[in-house]
Amino acid sequence: MVKGEYVDDILSGKKKATIRLGIVRLRYKELIVHGGGRPVAKVRVTNVRYKRVVELTDEDAKLDGFKNKEELLEALKKAYGEIKPNDYVTIIEFEVIQDLSKLEPQHPYLGLEPADVARLALRYLKDKMTKEEIDVLTDLTRTNSIRATAVRLFGDLNKRWRVRKVLRKALRLLLQEGYIKTQQHSETGKGGKND
Repeated sequence: MVKGEYVDDILSGKKKATIRLGIVRLRYKELIVHGGGRPVAKVRVTNVRYKRVVELTDEDAKLDGFKNKEELLEALKKAYGEIKPNDYVTIIEFEVIQDLSKLEPQHPYLGLEPADVARLALRYLKDKMTKEEIDVLTDLTRTNSIRATAVRLFGDLNKRWRVRKVLRKALRLLLQEGYIKTQQHSETGKGGKND
């Protein structure tokens, strides 16, 4: 999660890292970045480094979209409160691999991977999904495979339709609630074919 003010910097490539207080261990190499209350980009983590605050440099600050180390430290203090020179930070470098404000309506699942749809739905729509749908979405985050999830949860490859049905519902709700938009929707202000 990033502040809404950093979204444009991420999408433009000015911000190529995020610096977090403490030792952060990532579970995935690809992440969905959320900002301003919605998903904004899918990124691939290219490097993770750990430093003490005192070891941060102007170069680290520039990767995070700041002019210099002092500006970075001010932002960290604003976000976390008191920061000590010997506190550890995690520098997570990334590259944007998909701008989520420009999803293609003609692609299956708008060009998103099944696991991405599942993660977004679990984050934003949990209260609108049944327990079975949540189970399907949770399994998809692990497998990223409609086939594997059908076999694991329903014991039959021919039950893929049940998994696809959950994905279609999740996409429809994500669009209706405004968490994601198709490229056509973003440009015209009108709904795409999924609205």
